[in-house]
Amino acid sequence: MGLTFYTNPMSRGRIVRWMLAEVGADYETVVLDYATTMKAPEYLAINPMGKVPALVHDGGVVTEGAAICLWLAERYPAAGLIPADRGALYRWMFFGAGPLEQAVVNTAMGWVPPPERRRAVGYGCLEDVVATLTGHLQASRYFCGEDFSAADVYVGSQIGWGLQFKSLPDRDAFKGYAARLFQRPAAIRAREIDDALIAAAGSGG
Repeated sequence: MGLTFYTNPMSRGRIVRWMLAEVGADYETVVLDYATTMKAPEYLAINPMGKVPALVHDGGVVTEGAAICLWLAERYPAAGLIPADRGALYRWMFFGAGPLEQAVVNTAMGWVPPPERRRAVGYGCLEDVVATLTGHLQASRYFCGEDFSAADVYVGSQIGWGLQFKSLPDRDAFKGYAARLFQRPAAIRAREIDDALIAAAGSGG
């Protein structure tokens, strides 16, 4: 059995598409629809959450964007996406999946913790998260130092979306970092694939 990628081009599956391009994996794509096939019994047997992305390899299932990126980085070591400082890799991957994701989503939904309750919230507030990211990217070219890693695919995608959808502030550190990322050949190839799928769906093709 090979590698099967379940996704929708207007989802966090775009992160995994980019990661697959970075590692040079051979895979089959299954595009799911939010209202139908993503909630069908066949897919719920793979991911009971009924969401994408998901990878299936030799009968094993990997879900959650951060987990998939780490799995691919470890499975394809020749791509060089695991830095020498694995502690930094795990730190920023889980920062993206935890504080960053929660702070952005909660703020967008209007769920802002009052100052006296911030200690009860893992991320504190969006401002704390932004300050942490800004300070790090002002001092470091990539999340794990001078070399691009899986953390940049995962957290970098979130920063790119934050700039695009105005859920993160328009900081110079973010803009410079995103510009470096999205000029990568693998990032461009992945965007072209997903954008073509969106265009085909829009035209009824």
